[in-house]
Amino acid sequence: MTNKILSYKNKKASFKYEFLERFKCGIVLTGTEIKSIREGKINFSDSYCLFKLSELWVIDIHIAEYKYGTINNHEPKRDRKLLLTRRELNKLQKKVSEKGLTIIPIELTVDERGFAKIDIALARGKKMFDKRDDIKARDNKIEIDRMKKMK
Repeated sequence: MTNKILSYKNKKASFKYEFLERFKCGIVLTGTEIKSIREGKINFSDSYCLFKLSELWVIDIHIAEYKYGTINNHEPKRDRKLLLTRRELNKLQKKVSEKGLTIIPIELTVDERGFAKIDIALARGKKMFDKRDDIKARDNKIEIDRMKKMK
């Protein structure tokens, strides 16, 4: 095992949602899932989090089957449990009951010890004009940076 940290981001999330609060939590994975994640075979662009019986689960994360896995290989789109403290779970459950708020995964990291952690965010969906403002601000920042380099 190498000593580098692997990180995978949900690039669509910052465009579609406004992040209100962030949390770092553990995720329950099987052996073939973590091996597949280390190979970079993960996609969570359309995933979201949901409460089932006061536990937080992440839905629609696609982790491809491990190519050397045998009959013990995992199901690619199964629901995976997130590990948070009871206080954090209660806080999130109360906030999600408000209208227009959801929980989405932002980033998945594998640390040097081999543990997978997932960053989730309490988020509010952006309207179309908010997205246009973000695009305009990003384009202006690129133009300003380009002008600074020319000087």
